[in-house]
Amino acid sequence: MTNQVLDETRATWAAGDYESVAELIWEVGERIVRRVGIGPGERVLDVACGTGNAAIRAAEAGGRVVGLDATPELLERARALSGDVDWVEGDAEALPFADDEFDVVLSTFGCMFAPRHEAAAGEIARVLRPGGRFGICSWTPEGAVGDFFATVASHLPPSDAAPPVLWGTEEHVRELFPGADLVLERDVVDLRYPSVADAVDFYATKFGPLVKARERLEPQGGWQALLDDFAAMFERHMVARGDEVVYPAEYLVAVGRD
Repeated sequence: MTNQVLDETRATWAAGDYESVAELIWEVGERIVRRVGIGPGERVLDVACGTGNAAIRAAEAGGRVVGLDATPELLERARALSGDVDWVEGDAEALPFADDEFDVVLSTFGCMFAPRHEAAAGEIARVLRPGGRFGICSWTPEGAVGDFFATVASHLPPSDAAPPVLWGTEEHVRELFPGADLVLERDVVDLRYPSVADAVDFYATKFGPLVKARERLEPQGGWQALLDDFAAMFERHMVARGDEVVYPAEYLVAVGRD
């Protein structure tokens, strides 16, 4: 990424309270580590690791783990959560590691946000040793979170970056990793809230991309329209279960061997 794009990326994910958001999807880290199968002593990289939901689980499985993210604030919290991971600041499109350095590369809803998908995928393939494995989880465009991002994007100027949810399509992943032996499956993680209003408020105050959208839209009088569409989006996907509402979030799991 250019320095400007990196600065914007850091500012976006540092806004709000990403740790609270990550807690909602924390179980996905355990799932992908189990699917890929981390062996004791294996060298593992978690790309765009956030606060470490996959990296920490990989270390618990016996891996020698590096967690990389562009946002120092997220890494600071990750360090507080686990000292068993080497936390490194860096760019998913230009990984600061040697060729063939890792046995396993993971990314849970992380590398999908790199603007240049081919660059991020190429870096994952580069740092994997021959025969190494990768496991990547990405939101699907037709799922509830895909609708989430489409709703936000409909209120903002067009972006030059490739849509992140393309990583959630089988065809795109096959194009990104043409030589890999791939297994592609869909899974769902349930995001739980007391009510639709609570869900809207949660993301409006804690999810960095939405916090930054508010900074752009509120001075123009466009913030309330986004909130209204956001509430309608949650209503479309929410399922009532007892005293809470559940937002079933579909994602694509791509497990491959280089």
